[in-house]
Amino acid sequence: MEQERILNIMERVQSGELTPEQAVLQLKMEPFQDLGYAKIDHHRALRQGAAEVIYGAGKSAAQIAGIASAMLEKGGKNILITRMDPEKAEEAGRLLPMRYDPVSRVGIVGPDTEITGRGIVAVATGGTSDLPVAEEAALTAEALGNRVERLYDVGVAGLHRLLAKMDVIMSARVVVAVAGMEGALASVLGGLVDCPVIAVPTSVGYGANFGGLSALLSMLNSCASGVSVVNIDNGFGAGYLASMINHIGG
Repeated sequence: MEQERILNIMERVQSGELTPEQAVLQLKMEPFQDLGYAKIDHHRALRQGAAEVIYGAGKSAAQIAGIASAMLEKGGKNILITRMDPEKAEEAGRLLPMRYDPVSRVGIVGPDTEITGRGIVAVATGGTSDLPVAEEAALTAEALGNRVERLYDVGVAGLHRLLAKMDVIMSARVVVAVAGMEGALASVLGGLVDCPVIAVPTSVGYGANFGGLSALLSMLNSCASGVSVVNIDNGFGAGYLASMINHIGG
């Protein structure tokens, strides 16, 4: 049915009934695939430039595998599955050609390593404890076609570690700053680079960190220009936004 609808639209363009622009609009508004437990938006990549991402938390391994398999059948590549625990990943991996990273809890189905982003996405962390969130951002950006440089454990407690990587930082087209505690890394990076900085507060820290709230408020109140902030522990959101920025003009 999907091929018949697309063929019909193409025939209407050929006959002059539709303009190419009208055909693209119709394709963008094509219906979803209903699996009962999920409604898959196969045309999201056409509308937004990236395919639908599967949020693994709360879904069974069978549901994850069913959604990913349906996307593969429609030609999907680099299908991202976020927040998937190792047990589900092991079970789903028996049904899917999936690469799974237990640190970030990210699975990638049907990997495609083609680089389409214009420049480098740098992902920096305040400390090693921020790695799960940072890797979620880094793997998301890579799956969406970006070259990623990782700068881990370069927080303000030892600022010389960050300054030793100035060549990477200054050559990046967008920087993702991942930090817990007081979240100062984003402000420092925002004062050094001439590109957008996406700040990601993490829930890493002692009691007064309030589960990442202190880092979130610090980043929101940054005095550095060009710093935007995503939600606590939202590495995926940061990696996705970084990819969008890195593809502008591409």
